[in-house]
Amino acid sequence: MTQLEMARKSQISPEMSICAEYEGVDVKEILEKLSSGKAVIPKNKIHKISRPMVVGEGFSVKVNANIGTSLGYSSLEEEIEKLKVAIDSGADSVMVLSTWGDLKEMRRILVEMSPVPVGSVPIYDSAVLSYKSGKNVVDFSEKDFIDMVKSHAEDGIDFMTIHVGITKNVLEKVKNNQRILKIVSRGGAIVTGWMIKNNKENPFYEYFDEILDIAREYDVTLSLGDGMRPGAILDATDHQQLEELFVMRELVERAWEKGVQVMLEGPGHVPLNDIEMNVKLMKKVGKGAPIFLLGPLPTDRGVGYDHIVSAIGGALAAYYGADFLCYVTPSEHVSLPTVEDVKEGVIASKIAATIADVARGNKKALELEKQMAIARSKFDWEKMFELAIHSEKAKDYLKKRPYEEKGCSMCGPFCAIKIANEYAK
Repeated sequence: MTQLEMARKSQISPEMSICAEYEGVDVKEILEKLSSGKAVIPKNKIHKISRPMVVGEGFSVKVNANIGTSLGYSSLEEEIEKLKVAIDSGADSVMVLSTWGDLKEMRRILVEMSPVPVGSVPIYDSAVLSYKSGKNVVDFSEKDFIDMVKSHAEDGIDFMTIHVGITKNVLEKVKNNQRILKIVSRGGAIVTGWMIKNNKENPFYEYFDEILDIAREYDVTLSLGDGMRPGAILDATDHQQLEELFVMRELVERAWEKGVQVMLEGPGHVPLNDIEMNVKLMKKVGKGAPIFLLGPLPTDRGVGYDHIVSAIGGALAAYYGADFLCYVTPSEHVSLPTVEDVKEGVIASKIAATIADVARGNKKALELEKQMAIARSKFDWEKMFELAIHSEKAKDYLKKRPYEEKGCSMCGPFCAIKIANEYAK
């Protein structure tokens, strides 16, 4: 059975128990949310992981890190380093999104090494194989759509992005759109290009039942990809984005009927004042299924600092109900991320998730904030670094400009905490 089917029968899996302990909740809460579809535990039956995660309503906000190669920058060794630094920096999952090299072998090795859930986008493989054979990136068969999903499931992938909401009806409705950036999703563009070139229905949609059978067999969580997500804030919440979203309700219901875990992916580039509406609309249309957001980025002008832009948008989105944040690195929009970029992206996104957890009243998050406040009042640096989201940089700052007495070199003898401790007892 899948995690969803087990929850419906009140059967507690090892992953449910681990997640309940991590979240600090009774396992009955996990069962309740899983059985209703409002939470998922991405865990392929053949992938051995030690750090499963529960994503959904009532639980801490999770963070995903994308890694992967590209043409000209393909190194398995670097991808292994990215995997390690992402996990060490606090990522709850990784997605392997390589578009060059031996994709299957890299995926197999990274899945085997990862103690956390691993995601992927199967359609990339079909496009890469077409390109390598000298064809256009959309020159592959309908069968390839299904075969790649099966292949990734066999490799142990825990959750997959499937761009199934781009139907012929959706494309017809968004003809002659006025967007500045028509499509920015790689998977969405590949699927759209294939549909237009072949004048056929999206095979992911046409053969969705077959995909559900594969997902159920391996207990792969389906992440319904937002191929029409906005890539500029001026394009946000337009009919192109919404037409795809409205297909999602049907897909969520069909997945649940088959016992398959499912979540919805969301935008993208969204102005700050539209984030609440987008999240709440996704929750309503998706019948409460978990939401997986890229960012969102509330300005397009933060190039080189988009991890900060994303953290701002992500904190607000998670406060309003987003469950799962896909990180954005400083190199977003300009280059393939380095190992250091991956690290910075994860830390920024973890900060956003923590801010949202605190604002949402998460008991574990609030207890950690309390412990940090007590440690600060006692100048207990060791405890502060232990509680920090990521302490490496803070330790380095303290070492570079130390202060011999209590406090730090910012205030020295004029430290407000020190004065208050001495006189305001």
